[in-house]
Amino acid sequence: MSLRTLTALPLTMALLATAACQQPEQPDNKAQPAKESRRDASEYLSQPLVKDIYTADPSAHVWNGKIYVYPSHDIDGPTAEDDLGSHFEMRDYHFLSMDKIGGPVTVGPVALDVKDVPWADKQMWAPDAAYKNGTYFLYFPAKDKEGAFRIGVATSKDPMGPFKAQPQPIKGSYSIDPAVFTDDDGASYMYFGGIWGGQLQRNVDGKYDANGSKTDLGQDDKPALAPRVAKMTGDMLEFTETPRAVQILDDKGKPLLGGDHDRRFFEASWMHKYKGKYYFSYSTGDTHYLAYAIGDSPYGPFTYKGRIMEPVEGWTTHHSIVEWNGKWWLFYADTQLSGQTRLRNVKVTELRYNSDGSIQTINPFVAENGGGSAAQ
Repeated sequence: MSLRTLTALPLTMALLATAACQQPEQPDNKAQPAKESRRDASEYLSQPLVKDIYTADPSAHVWNGKIYVYPSHDIDGPTAEDDLGSHFEMRDYHFLSMDKIGGPVTVGPVALDVKDVPWADKQMWAPDAAYKNGTYFLYFPAKDKEGAFRIGVATSKDPMGPFKAQPQPIKGSYSIDPAVFTDDDGASYMYFGGIWGGQLQRNVDGKYDANGSKTDLGQDDKPALAPRVAKMTGDMLEFTETPRAVQILDDKGKPLLGGDHDRRFFEASWMHKYKGKYYFSYSTGDTHYLAYAIGDSPYGPFTYKGRIMEPVEGWTTHHSIVEWNGKWWLFYADTQLSGQTRLRNVKVTELRYNSDGSIQTINPFVAENGGGSAAQ
């Protein structure tokens, strides 16, 4: 598959662009408009970055002044939809690059396929990437032969790949949604975890329990399951320590409870730093919010501060936050093109802070915002 260049289009041209997409090389990978659209394209705050493949869970990075986005690659598989995400049948990765936000977007060829990962069986979900000493590192979750999610790592000299996977997953890794943050001192940390289909509740002690709960621990009046963090080794291939829990506290210093579905962690960890503070952000899952908490250390604890984004169209919300050209940007996804939970499209919009460091909540629909703030 050769590289393709796609141009980000104004809102008024979105419907024409969708209809004009070229015919696909592989029908199940082609992003096509829904037969019945619940909203007009002009109602969305921002438009899909690409329309020739389905993309979700965007992990954005800026290297050498260029923006790279590492999303998962949705396909239209046969599995029925369920609460464990069995219908998310992703099997490979294609990455995106752009010289500027709002400009042409390049879709790369297959960067890594599940068949080329010795330990992995299926479901290559949301990845992340990092760069160090001339090497690009791709971190990805996948189910092993026993059905347990592990986190693998692959390397390349090119940010778009292809990537070569290590023969085994990262020792001590489990669950999903790896996000690697490199601090100002050069130390790197991986945040990961997700409940329900992400299996965090089946790995409470770090060992996979195939018969564990399908959702969470079922303890609404006790502290919610916490995401995990572990410092990376110098070569970025392993953990230096046993992963530890990331505490998310309320404004009284108490852990958020399992029954607090509007605020507790579900999946999709991300870390960024703003004015010396650590911002840990995540998805609340079944309530569909992007939330954030602030701390003074990459390990936390983090105090819940509010929502970054209200619910998008589609069940899942998974994001990243990156600084580029003096502004901050939120990458996210919804189901505008397909109207189907399993087939999503990546978007970007500007993220703004208040003077006290809090983040202004974004609504993904123009009408509710009273205007637009997306990159055009």
